[in-house]
Amino acid sequence: MASIRELHHQLVSKERSAVEITQEALDRIQALEPKLHSFLCVTADQALSQARAVDAQIADGSEIGLLAGIPIGIKDNMCTQGIRTTCASRMLEDFVPPYSSTVTQKLAEAGAVMVGKTNLDEFAMGSSTETSAYQATANPWDLSRVPGGSSGGSAAAVASEECTVALGSDTGGSIRLPASFCGVVGLKPTYGLVSRFGLVAFASSLDQIGPFGRTVEDAAILLGAIAGYDPKDSTSLNVKIPDYTQVLKQDLKSDGKLRIGVIQETFGEGLDSVVEQAVIKAIAQLQSLGAEIQEISCPRFRYGLPAYYIIAPSEASANLARYDGVKYGWRAPEAENLLSMYKHTRATGFGAEVKRRIMVGTYTLSAGYYDAYYLKAQKVRTLIKQDFERAFEQVDVLVCPTAPTTAFKAGEKTSDPLSMYLTDLMTIPVNLAGLPGLSLPCGFDEQGLPIGLQLIGNVLREDRLLQVAYAYEQTTPWHQRVPSF
Repeated sequence: MASIRELHHQLVSKERSAVEITQEALDRIQALEPKLHSFLCVTADQALSQARAVDAQIADGSEIGLLAGIPIGIKDNMCTQGIRTTCASRMLEDFVPPYSSTVTQKLAEAGAVMVGKTNLDEFAMGSSTETSAYQATANPWDLSRVPGGSSGGSAAAVASEECTVALGSDTGGSIRLPASFCGVVGLKPTYGLVSRFGLVAFASSLDQIGPFGRTVEDAAILLGAIAGYDPKDSTSLNVKIPDYTQVLKQDLKSDGKLRIGVIQETFGEGLDSVVEQAVIKAIAQLQSLGAEIQEISCPRFRYGLPAYYIIAPSEASANLARYDGVKYGWRAPEAENLLSMYKHTRATGFGAEVKRRIMVGTYTLSAGYYDAYYLKAQKVRTLIKQDFERAFEQVDVLVCPTAPTTAFKAGEKTSDPLSMYLTDLMTIPVNLAGLPGLSLPCGFDEQGLPIGLQLIGNVLREDRLLQVAYAYEQTTPWHQRVPSF
């Protein structure tokens, strides 16, 4: 499938219609879904209706935006009016929202064509898209491997060209990890840059919606469309949104010396040697493009993982308390009394990983443990943020691997939650500090699996990340490779 800009040119030149482009995406979804399981719901009728509306605009001579007529997938934890939003959970299997999330509303107004809702780990809790109550998504590069999580459905859909771009959400790496495993570009914006209104909450101080694209420019275009202040979201930042495509240049010399810091703590024990070598080569390539490279220490970086797995479950425990069969969610059909109904509803409505995190969170917030665990984790979070602040006094962008390994086999870590949690080691500190992070492909291992390079920026410096990522992408071949079926 072509890029956003290429499809836009085809539309305005009337070389192809929006209906033709949409039908091509729907046909590919139909052909690949039996193998991939990227989508929980395919909205073919609505997609073709949206495409016909774009074609009518073009026929009338009206000017259309870059996203008009572009097939897009939406992670199934973002509310879509009149279309089921399940969060891949039995608890919400019949939930049809009466309103749309701010991001999906913005995309509809931009003329984007939603082809379906993508699979995810249940309530976005997981790193492999295996905890979904409905299906496990496969990695397009090797169907026996996972696509990463929790936004694995969106990443796999973009990588396999079932849609041009997609939206995911990132709480501890849930955009960047799937982007790394599936060989696409994934961007987690600064906390508050993109509205969370209509995003079903997991951990409210960490969750952030962001774009997936096959190229950096596609991600930049989609970010520009969804970013911006929203009075419906109390954490939304009221800042001017630039045209992110204006910073995309093929070298890093034109705007003076750009300083890139390599995070020392992300290399060494636990990092796959093939991943390490690919990232080192990518850093050398950035240096050849004009960047000044220096090593940077973020001494509390490694404490991000334990701090996250106290803070995130604590917030999840509070957010998911509403799903009791009375206020929200599915209700157990037979119960002797109210307490029994609560117990059966939550015991059968939630999957094992969600229940595990609720129990951890409830424990850490309970009397006698709050100070020892939750409060201490929040203090560690502050120290991690301070490490990043000191780092950005010396450099403009930080770089490290996105994940310690390439995609692992399906089922390999499901019985070992701690091993699964370690997959997010490189991505979690970025969420704790509220910073923007981007993953893009920087190579492949001997099995032909993608390797991700993570770029981390200072608050609201998505433009710097996109600038560096684009310069690297345009001088390397990795984004041109596509999985074959």
